[in-house]
Amino acid sequence: MSLLKRIEKTTQTQAPAGGAAPPSSPGVVVEELRRRQTPAPPHDAYADLKSRVQQKIVAELDPKLDLSKHDQVRKMIEEMFNAILAQEEIVLARGERARLFEEILAEVLGLGPIQKLLEDPTIDEIMVNGPRNVYIERYGKLERQPITFESNAHVMRIVDRIVSPLGRRVDEGSPYVDARLPDGSRVNVIIPPLALVGPTITIRKFAKTPFTVDDLIKRGSFTSEFVEFCKACVEAKINIVISGGTGSGKTTTLNVLSGFIPGGERIITIENAAELQLRQEHVIGLESRPPNIEGRGEVTMRDLVVNALRMRPDRIIVGECRAGEALDMLQAMNTGHEGSMTTVHANSPRDALHRLETMVLMAGVDLPLRAIREQIAGAVDLIIQIARMRDGTRKITEVTEVQGMEGDTIVTQDLFKFEYAGMKDGRIVGRLKPVGIRPKFIEKIEAANIFLPPQIFGVDSRLFQ
Repeated sequence: MSLLKRIEKTTQTQAPAGGAAPPSSPGVVVEELRRRQTPAPPHDAYADLKSRVQQKIVAELDPKLDLSKHDQVRKMIEEMFNAILAQEEIVLARGERARLFEEILAEVLGLGPIQKLLEDPTIDEIMVNGPRNVYIERYGKLERQPITFESNAHVMRIVDRIVSPLGRRVDEGSPYVDARLPDGSRVNVIIPPLALVGPTITIRKFAKTPFTVDDLIKRGSFTSEFVEFCKACVEAKINIVISGGTGSGKTTTLNVLSGFIPGGERIITIENAAELQLRQEHVIGLESRPPNIEGRGEVTMRDLVVNALRMRPDRIIVGECRAGEALDMLQAMNTGHEGSMTTVHANSPRDALHRLETMVLMAGVDLPLRAIREQIAGAVDLIIQIARMRDGTRKITEVTEVQGMEGDTIVTQDLFKFEYAGMKDGRIVGRLKPVGIRPKFIEKIEAANIFLPPQIFGVDSRLFQ
């Protein structure tokens, strides 16, 4: 049954008891609905109309049309949309008409129901848990959205639109995949039978304009003293590991620190899915590749780290160490590629060292534990711990120096620690403060002709007069 017939039927059933004839003209029907402030047409009628108009537009579009010319394609679809509504004599209120057009446009050119979420700059993460449940993360808090897909097949169409341009695939033989959107946002997809609720999409959005140091200072993640210290460390080629949990802001912090690298250096980035947004001119980005449908052609992170050593890098930045590539990364840091940076999943600086030990063992090299710890102590100079607090904010909680070995133990020393001061208006109050100790690698910083004031470390300047 068409939308107009449904509206007419609804109006007839709501006619006055006195037997007055209901309006028969479609335009009068819509005006009568407006006058009575009757809700929008039933969802099933609306869905039928949307599906029918969308199919006609897709059928009429030229398959060779360049979809990258968004404004031109939008104008063409709008003309088709208006012509189809006129041809079928469908009359809709202005708001419903605009909504229908935007939803059809999102289905044809974008990612369907979640397109408007992608365009919202306040949303950090989008989570599609099957066709009926869509959640977002905004300002560190999860919110459910009144958005649904038609079916599992509808979700799968959106998944195919994401992964197909990248040469990836998702099916029963390969039921999960990592991908990225054109703006750099990271996407993970996992489908049945592994995902019991239906096709599940997780999108980690990237800001169109990357966070700057000033942005993170305003948010309370950084302090000006910490920024000055980090800038000196990066310029003096101190090897840095950024540690934290999932969604704590490791990649954002790595992006900001990478911005301190001088412009004249050759930088090679290695990632599973390209996320880093470096602004320097001489940057070569490498991305790992999963095996093809025949199980061949895989290129691992470790392969890329080994290859990067032959590309004459000044700096190597590994987006995240997860397995055996940690060994090659440590060797690179120990063999002249100073100033390299990476991230690891860990809950504390000490835990980050244990994670590195475990990942080196995953490389399959039979090394004694002491030798592994010596590699770590010789390679890593600084660990920056970042955490997602219970109020949703991300803050640097510890900055720890790796000082070397003492027996079989790696010796560390905290330089900065987050001092918790309570809660105010539902937000955590506190500040990253120095502990009053200068790092042992301060000589390396000063050798680069960078001289930090003692106050940065909470040391009385009179001691150095």
